[in-house]
Amino acid sequence: MLAFVDTIAIPFLTSLYGAVGYLGVMLAMGIESAMIPLPSELILPMAGWMVSDPTQVEPLTRGPWGFWIVVLVAVVGNTIGSLIAYAIGAWGGRPFLQRYGKYLLIREHEIEVADRFFADHGAATVFFGRLLPIVRTFISFPAGVTRMPLPRFIAYSTAGAVPWSIALVYAGTVLGGNWKDIRRALQPFDMLIAVLAVAGIAVLVWLRLGRPGWPKKDVDAAAG
Repeated sequence: MLAFVDTIAIPFLTSLYGAVGYLGVMLAMGIESAMIPLPSELILPMAGWMVSDPTQVEPLTRGPWGFWIVVLVAVVGNTIGSLIAYAIGAWGGRPFLQRYGKYLLIREHEIEVADRFFADHGAATVFFGRLLPIVRTFISFPAGVTRMPLPRFIAYSTAGAVPWSIALVYAGTVLGGNWKDIRRALQPFDMLIAVLAVAGIAVLVWLRLGRPGWPKKDVDAAAG
C-alpha cells in the first residue's frame, strides 16, 4: 500500500494540483468516490498543506490556496463521484446480482431485505458511511442497487462529505509538510474495517455452506 502511495498516488496528485489546482481536488475526490482506490486521506491533507504554505500558488486563480474553496470543490467532487457509483449500482448492480448473486451467496430475498433496510435506514447509512475509510468509497453502490431515492441520497451523501472534507483539509493545514502522516495514522482503521468485512464474509459463507440442506435445499426450492 505504501509503495502505491509513494510511487503512484502522490506523484499523480502533485501533477494534478500543479496543473489544474482546485479542479484537480474536485477530480481526485470524484475518482475516490466512484469506487476507485485513490484515498481521500491523501487527496485532502495534501490540499490542506498547500493552503498552509504561502509559497504555493493555485494555478487557476494565480493566488494562494483557499481553505473553504478546497472544502467546497472536495464536496462537489465527492458528490459527482458518488452519483457515478450510485448509477452503476442502479443500472447494472441489481440485474447483475439477480443473475449471478447465487454464485456470491446472495439470494433474491436478501436483495429485497437490503431494499427495506435502505428504505428505513438509508439516510443514516449513507451519512455515517461517508465518515468511514474504505466504506465511504463504496457506500454509493448499494444505495444505487436498492434505488434509494436520489434526492435523499444526494442530500445525505453530501452532508457526510462536509465534515470529512473539513477535518482532513484542516489536518493538512496543521501538519503542513508532514501531511502524509495522516494517511499512515488512519491506516490501522482501514485494516480494521477490512478485517471486519472479511470476517463478515467468512461468517456468511460458513453459515450458508455449513447449514444442513444448503445449497441443495435452496437450489431445489428455486427449481420448484
